[in-house]
Amino acid sequence: MNTTGTSRRQWLKDHSELGICVLLAALGVVVLVDAATIATDFTQRGPIGPKTVPFLVGGLLLVVAALLARDVLRGGRGSAEAGEDVDLDAPSDWRTVLLLTAAFLANAVLINIIGFPLSGMILFWGSAYALGSRNPVRDPLISAVLSVATYVVFDQLLGVPLPGGPLMGVL
Repeated sequence: MNTTGTSRRQWLKDHSELGICVLLAALGVVVLVDAATIATDFTQRGPIGPKTVPFLVGGLLLVVAALLARDVLRGGRGSAEAGEDVDLDAPSDWRTVLLLTAAFLANAVLINIIGFPLSGMILFWGSAYALGSRNPVRDPLISAVLSVATYVVFDQLLGVPLPGGPLMGVL
C-alpha cells in the first residue's frame, strides 16, 4: 500500500482551498500584466490615470490570495452557513450544468445572427428550463419580456449598442 501517495492525496483534499488561492493569484498576475500594457495619454492631467484601478485590483487579488493561503495553511476552513442545506455527499447534477452551458453557448453563437432580443430569450428560457421550470406558456413569455427589456435598457437608455437582428426596425 502506498501510504505516501495516500497521505499526500489526503493533505491536498484537506487543503483544497489552496486551489482558489492559486486561481486568485493567477488572476491577479493577469490583471497586473494587462494593466501594464494600457496605453497612457501624455496629455493626461493629474496623478490618477487609466492604469490606477487595474493595478489596485490586481494587487488586491494577490493580497487576498496570500491571506487566504496563510489561513488555509494554518488550519482555517470555510464552514457552512447555519441555513445552508446542501448535501456535500450528493453527486453533481451534470445535466443542469450541461443545459446551462448549452443555453449560454447558444446565446454566444446566435447573438450576432438573430440579435440580442431573440438570443437573450433563448438564454433566459434555457436557463429557466435547466433550473427546473417547465411552464410552456409562462417561461417563454417572461423570457421574451426580460430579453426585450434588457435590450431596450442597454441599447436605448445606456447607449451600449447590442445587435438587434431582425427586430432592429421594430424596437
